[in-house]
Amino acid sequence: MRLKLRYTPHTLQFKFDARTSRGAISEHRVHFINLWEERSTEIVGVGECAPLAGLSIDARPDLEQKLQAVAQLVNEQQVPLQPGKPLPQELELQEWPALRFALETALLDLQHGGRRLIYDNAFSRGETGIPINGLIWMGDRQFMQEQIEKKLKEGYSCLKLKIGGLDFVQELEILQSIREVAGAHELTVRVDANGAFSPQEAYKKLERLARYDLHSIEQPIKQGQHEAMAQLCAYTPVPIALDEELIGVQEPEAKVQLLEYIKSQYIILKPTLVGGLAASAEWIEMAEARRIGWWMTSALESNIGLNAVSQFTANYDITMPQGLGTGQLYHNNIPSPLQIERGQLWYRV
Repeated sequence: MRLKLRYTPHTLQFKFDARTSRGAISEHRVHFINLWEERSTEIVGVGECAPLAGLSIDARPDLEQKLQAVAQLVNEQQVPLQPGKPLPQELELQEWPALRFALETALLDLQHGGRRLIYDNAFSRGETGIPINGLIWMGDRQFMQEQIEKKLKEGYSCLKLKIGGLDFVQELEILQSIREVAGAHELTVRVDANGAFSPQEAYKKLERLARYDLHSIEQPIKQGQHEAMAQLCAYTPVPIALDEELIGVQEPEAKVQLLEYIKSQYIILKPTLVGGLAASAEWIEMAEARRIGWWMTSALESNIGLNAVSQFTANYDITMPQGLGTGQLYHNNIPSPLQIERGQLWYRV
């Protein structure tokens, strides 16, 4: 089977400036990867390469050059791709996790007839939904309160708040107002600091956050401070989930070393950032072997990437809400069979 590859840039426009502790973004440039068999142009597999500026290791000025090089190797049959086979090492994708995810997805889509059907499971058949958290973006207090009220009315049983961008006392007051409406038995609350706390202040802030019966906090301090993070995880009053900490950790030995040294309560997996679907499956296997919980999160991809991550997630026995609801953020998203109903993501054809 001789495959052809084409990539197309697309700039996603946010409906509002999406703020984290790293700053605000109003647009997100992605590349769609199309794969098809040379003799049959009607069936096309599609994947999404969408590294995040300031976060992904492959958000680099030479990304376009890498896309060109991969396209040339595939189109000239110097490095043939095959559905159902691992990506060839000759493509040298170790430092390009978002591109690995895009190629994996496009190959799976092509293998299943180019219908955006990546996996055949109960979710992709429309039989079951995936519970997801409602994401509350940073902003002034009124903006965050409006988002919270809207998500509660929409039936979410789990909210995730971005923190670290406002005055900490204001953020505690917002959490207090949530708990006045719904206790921990009615509403699960997660927070994501995106590394906003310093190691010196983190434990005291975690103590204050613990008063609000939080499920977990993502990445309280910046990644790369392994000793400080291990200390926090050992004594934290709020379970800690590693997120950015996993970015750039590629080799199996390095993954094991990270998990066994830090000993976090959870890890969060974003295929675009950690190297694709096979890499995510490896992280899951390693985490479960060490009794570390996990959940999947999309990374501001369009509905193409979100669809692939969602179908992959549904291959597992899901017990916790996942972070898979970012598709509603954009003015110019790609049409999708994904729908959100009462805090669950559904695949509706």
